[in-house]
Amino acid sequence: MELPHSNVVRRASRLGFRHGWVLLGCSIAIVLATTVCGSGATVTPLPGPRATPVVVPAPFRRTTHPEIAFANLESQIAGIERAAPAHELPVGEQAMLAGLRLQRGQVLGRVSDYEGALAIGERLVHAAPADPRGWLVRGRAAATFHRFAAALADLEEAGRRGADAADVDGVRAGVLLAQGRIDAALALRRRLAGARPDIVTLGGEAIVRAARGELDEAERLFAAALASYRDVSPFPVAWIEFQRGLVWMREDDLPRARSLLAAAHERLPQHAQARGHLAEVEAALGNVPRAIELLRPLAETAEDPDYAAQLARILGEAGRADEAKPWRDRAVARYDALMATHPEAFADHAAELWLAAGADPKRALVYAEQNLALRPTVRAWELVLRAAQAAGDGARACAAADGARAAGYLYRSARAVVDEALAACPGRAG
Repeated sequence: MELPHSNVVRRASRLGFRHGWVLLGCSIAIVLATTVCGSGATVTPLPGPRATPVVVPAPFRRTTHPEIAFANLESQIAGIERAAPAHELPVGEQAMLAGLRLQRGQVLGRVSDYEGALAIGERLVHAAPADPRGWLVRGRAAATFHRFAAALADLEEAGRRGADAADVDGVRAGVLLAQGRIDAALALRRRLAGARPDIVTLGGEAIVRAARGELDEAERLFAAALASYRDVSPFPVAWIEFQRGLVWMREDDLPRARSLLAAAHERLPQHAQARGHLAEVEAALGNVPRAIELLRPLAETAEDPDYAAQLARILGEAGRADEAKPWRDRAVARYDALMATHPEAFADHAAELWLAAGADPKRALVYAEQNLALRPTVRAWELVLRAAQAAGDGARACAAADGARAAGYLYRSARAVVDEALAACPGRAG
């Protein structure tokens, strides 16, 4: 669907897409493989050659009730933690616990679960350095916190010590994509999907195809991923619906994005990212009361302050400054704390806060530059561009527009921002 270059498009370009390719992109193998393996379920590969996977429409697929599925996840974690102090558990159980905590953290926006998984990885690497599982756990957790160099080093060590190559490459592909190394990520994703075409590997390749602008191929792979699934856990299916929604957010097809994100939210209401991005789309489409309704519970309970920041922004844009202020103050305090402990993971989030509800574009530009230094992606360049424009730094905005063009495929919302910026840069328009 074509949307005009209007205020809706401008608002859509400010939708953060903070988690989609980064956190989930780095942890496809962490979260979904943990869910499938931890539940004792199996994933059936698609029949036939890799070049022609079965493609079916994506009707509503019946999965376990979300309350039951999430209760099962909680009980798995509690059961392992009750068995013994974490440091006394066998390596395999500690690794499983780390994976489950990463999954719960991702679903709920719980930073402490990520920190717990990282602590397990650190402990295993020091207590059992010859065991590849510790290196893999730490690499996965480091990737979640966007410590990409450390993650890649740990993954290399895990492989050297005998870790399963598919496990290593699944996490490595997510890191490479988050760094903007799209061709390298695609090579790994194609190999993984060719060896075992299932909902995780096909979905992973679909994400990379979308990042390259190959939208028809991405949709085909998303459909094939769903067609391959034979289990009833809602986590992988909600992940596919969520990722497809992110693709169409980037492409400014907001009604289509809303439909997919609403499906993910209905299937797994606890999924903080699906709920939060759905709220952003609703606000961009003018459905402000619905956006506030979706965001308020997240702003109150999630450890990730992004939801409080988004609620403050939407309330402020709706002229409700008094209501926005406490949420803004909560987000500022939390981001300040997180930037002190996990700057790599939250620099882009903090930049979005100061660019919008925080109303300090110069500070936003500092954080956006930090994020760009970590990963020179189109998204990172776009964030620098918008912060530079807001801060009145025209030269940096022009350079960032050029950087975004050179970084890779310009999804539609980024293209609108870049083209508008270049029109004001002498010698760079067109």
